Amino acid sequence: MELQFNNFQEKRMYIFNELVKRYWKGSLQSMEDLNVLADDIKKKYGFSDKDIPFIKDHIRISMGLNAKGNQDFSDELDIVKSSKEISRPIVAKIEGPCEQCDEAQCKCIDASKYETKIYSKQKAPVIIDNKCASCGHCISTCDFGAIADKIEFMPVIDLLKEEKTPVYVTVAPAIAGQFGEDVSMGKLRTAFKLMGFKDMIEVALFADILTIKEAFEFNHLVKTEEDFFLTSCCCPVWFNMTKKNYPDIYSRMSPSVSPMIASGRVLKKLYPDAKVVFIAPCIAKKGEIREPDLVGAIDYVLNFRELKEIFDAVGIDLANLPDDDKDQASFGGRIYARTGGVSFSVKSVVNRLAPSRVIKLKAKKVDGVKECKKILDDLSNKIPIHANFIEGMGCPGGCVGGPRTNIDVDKATKLVNEFGEDSIIMTPFDNLNVMKILKQLGLNSIEEIMHNEEITKLLSRG
Repeated sequence: MELQFNNFQEKRMYIFNELVKRYWKGSLQSMEDLNVLADDIKKKYGFSDKDIPFIKDHIRISMGLNAKGNQDFSDELDIVKSSKEISRPIVAKIEGPCEQCDEAQCKCIDASKYETKIYSKQKAPVIIDNKCASCGHCISTCDFGAIADKIEFMPVIDLLKEEKTPVYVTVAPAIAGQFGEDVSMGKLRTAFKLMGFKDMIEVALFADILTIKEAFEFNHLVKTEEDFFLTSCCCPVWFNMTKKNYPDIYSRMSPSVSPMIASGRVLKKLYPDAKVVFIAPCIAKKGEIREPDLVGAIDYVLNFRELKEIFDAVGIDLANLPDDDKDQASFGGRIYARTGGVSFSVKSVVNRLAPSRVIKLKAKKVDGVKECKKILDDLSNKIPIHANFIEGMGCPGGCVGGPRTNIDVDKATKLVNEFGEDSIIMTPFDNLNVMKILKQLGLNSIEEIMHNEEITKLLSRG
């Protein structure tokens, strides 16, 4: 493999950083400006003229556009300015690098071996889509830029600059500590407001709401020792794996949407003209928001790695910003970010709703694609697992182990736990913010969350 392709994940973020910097400052307005950017990248990393199509495709992908191979820049900036959404496919396969890759050393194959194999020594990667769990780890481990997920920030810049549309940002609880131990959620809120966002909301607040819903569902569905219930919260990898390959088990899964989808739906119900941007450690979330029964809830998804470049490109020094703190979510909602968090949170509410329940919630927590597949196989084959609440997370360690995080999973888990402990609210059942939102939506009691038609529609798939 030629040297300039090595460690391309870092080079890709440089391309994105430069793109944002120039577009934010207004110095990227023409096809010629894009050509200058491509030439600057070529010179910086020692690419040759024959690599220009590869560079241009990565610029396009960083703009949220499709790869075009040998085509010159033409209407890319016009498309960005007129676009209302990022189109499918979210993952682009780029010709060139795979032809040079040494398959014996290809990290993509190891990253994807439990779902689908990526074959090298061809023009572009081959992904068996109907077997792909969409975890995104093959994308983040490809050193040579053969596969990449579209970055969804360019249209957001236009929204923020025009100041006509309120744009809210909702953040996954795994964000705790991702930008430095001295960068609090209050500093992040200040940063987003400086950029032009209306406000920052913890998705953990909506995790609290869905925890209560799933606790009611568990109480209703698990009546005997043989019954079991699968959470659908959080992880699209877990959800997609179950739905695609285990229809018998899927019928035991909660119909609830993820906290991300709930956050967008509720915010747009309260503020109909708003746009919502979700910040995640995840690539699969970019696909989730485009599922036919979920589309429209969230407009754009950015990940932690991309956000780090955005803050740098627009000149925001997070550590030196003032705090704008709000306690929005419970300990239980915040620890959704790590393996076991959903189980702990739902169990805490089940125990409050039915303290004298004969059949207690017994949780089984699994993480990583391999372990998720194993437990679904066991359930499908009726192998006893001695649990009645099953939580699956596609990434090792949970969301804190996602493919687009800035810190390692052990450190992230520690900081998420500390972030949860900082909350003055212990369980979702104690979160007065939950009842405040439900009242705004027309509910008068927690129990109505299962019987109100409008709430059911907001918080369920379909």
